[in-house]
Amino acid sequence: MKISHGLNPQLSHVILSLFLVGIIFTGLFFGANIVVPILLSLLFAILLQPIVVYMESKIHLPHVLSVFLSLCIFIILIAAIFFFITREVASFTKDLPLIKENLNQHANSVQQWIKNRFDISYYQQKQYINSAKQETITNNKDLLGSTLGSFSQALLSTTLVPIYTFLILLYKSLFMEFLRKKITAPNHFVLQKILFEIKTVVRSYIFGLLIEMLFVAILTSTGFWILGIKYFIFLGLITALLNLIPYIGILIAGTISVIISLTTSPDLNDVIGVVCVNIIVQLIDNNLLVPNIVGSKVSLNALATIIGVIIGGALAGVAGMFLAIPFLAIIKIIMDNIPEIEPWGYLLGNEYPGKNKGGLLKKFRKKGK
Repeated sequence: MKISHGLNPQLSHVILSLFLVGIIFTGLFFGANIVVPILLSLLFAILLQPIVVYMESKIHLPHVLSVFLSLCIFIILIAAIFFFITREVASFTKDLPLIKENLNQHANSVQQWIKNRFDISYYQQKQYINSAKQETITNNKDLLGSTLGSFSQALLSTTLVPIYTFLILLYKSLFMEFLRKKITAPNHFVLQKILFEIKTVVRSYIFGLLIEMLFVAILTSTGFWILGIKYFIFLGLITALLNLIPYIGILIAGTISVIISLTTSPDLNDVIGVVCVNIIVQLIDNNLLVPNIVGSKVSLNALATIIGVIIGGALAGVAGMFLAIPFLAIIKIIMDNIPEIEPWGYLLGNEYPGKNKGGLLKKFRKKGK
């Protein structure tokens, strides 16, 4: 593809790269429901590939059976987590009478504080609450259609992801041969290097996430257990799962923990304790777990990560936020191995250009001379 005969070759590659990135973003924006399940399946396929290889080489199972059994193990693990969560939710619903009593007690305390602080009578507060309820019901009716549509799309994605994962694993050799045919022979070594680095980074990142989830679940559950919070294991698991969503997941988990502690305990001190536990766990996670277990695997700077997560959320919601970091890492690997666009990969990385003050400015001055 020739952009212009008079254009510098390096500039041509940059423009072409930006054009391709624009096409990818456009495709994600308009076809997120199609693209996101495929990208999730690709990540899961990369993660499950070592299990497939082990079954083929060590147990000597056929390729199709190895892929099928690997996928079954993965589905069983996900189903076990889902089963535990649903069981805890069912147990939570059994305490609805006690929850209602605690909520009424907290509501009375809040109403009393508002009356004393702002001199608003109970009758006026009740009118405000009834008006807000009516408005909420009206808004919920308007959102019902879109909510049902989102639920049906999530259900469809849940069905498609295992199918896509199975097919990607099954036809892995076909995809590899396609890449070899597409890339010229002198660049096969670069292709192998890129694919090897992508597999290594993705697997290390996902395993790092799993280890981080385990630590967050244990720390949160232990803190809630010490405070005497009911459903401490459930809240620890929810916090660990929501922590997969970068930056905002822990805030959502903290809000859920506060709400459940409010509804299951009449003591407001428990709420303060829950907030403190979440803050402590977040500090440990951000300063110890993420830099040493997760962050070191992808080598992305904080600015690129935050922007990527925001763009991913805008394009594809929660799934896009989860996918943002691993696919940013994949894009960086590809850029690092192509000389024409290597500076863009450097821009995404976390390597600082120099420790000496004014070192970078001196380099530019030398080049100017």
